[in-house]
Amino acid sequence: MPELPEVETTRLGLASQLVGRYLTSVTLRRPDLRWPIPQEVRTLLPGQPVLGLRRRAKYLLLDVAPGSAVLHLGMSGCLRIVSEDLPAGRHDHVDIGLDSGQVIRFTDPRRFGCLLWQPEGETHELLRDLGPEPFSQEFTGDYLYDRSRNRTASLKTFLMDQSVVVGVGNIYAVETLYCAGIAPNRAAGRVSRERYSRLAQAIKDILTLAINSGGTTLRDFQHPDGMPGYFKQKLYVYGREGEPCHGCGHLLNGSRLGNRATVWCARCQR
Repeated sequence: MPELPEVETTRLGLASQLVGRYLTSVTLRRPDLRWPIPQEVRTLLPGQPVLGLRRRAKYLLLDVAPGSAVLHLGMSGCLRIVSEDLPAGRHDHVDIGLDSGQVIRFTDPRRFGCLLWQPEGETHELLRDLGPEPFSQEFTGDYLYDRSRNRTASLKTFLMDQSVVVGVGNIYAVETLYCAGIAPNRAAGRVSRERYSRLAQAIKDILTLAINSGGTTLRDFQHPDGMPGYFKQKLYVYGREGEPCHGCGHLLNGSRLGNRATVWCARCQR
């Protein structure tokens, strides 16, 4: 599933081509993706200039005066800007026309993505209870320490709770815990304030590195221009169970936490 760096990479690739353009049409080749597509998407987008393309957690918000189209890429979705003359493929479910003669094409083979509507001045219910952005001033080691008190869940599970912090999915939780030197199965409530400060900075660093590298290519994700991401070449532990640790040479452990694949070094992470 695309995580925060992949969604941010998509936003960066599209924003400069969209802001200031007028939306001319909406073509829905099916009435739903994960959920039904609201009628407002078809009726309120055409004729509007694009005011911005924002990211909140793993959602993209295409802003126009009446509100925002809320998009989630699901497990296999991607957004591209293509010529309106390019024939739609089997999984090309939505086209949003631009005054440039191009379209924003939403492709989603598994249909776990979504296209919803958020009226101006309101917050969609999917976004209301989300935690802070990892690059915000609010997200600090002190914040994590305070939120973690009395938590018995594993630290990795705690980090992937979107009400705690948004955008830290499985890949980046595993990677940041390795870089911070903390075992993923340690209880969240038994981590010191100092170690949470180290972890908060590791999250910022790893996510920044992943964004600058264009995201991680795992199965379906690709850039808006069709090119793959390159952060996979820099993964320290994810997907490397049984291979030597880059730090100490010890073979990496693997298990499942929260029903998700987890890899760590028993020597480097405590």
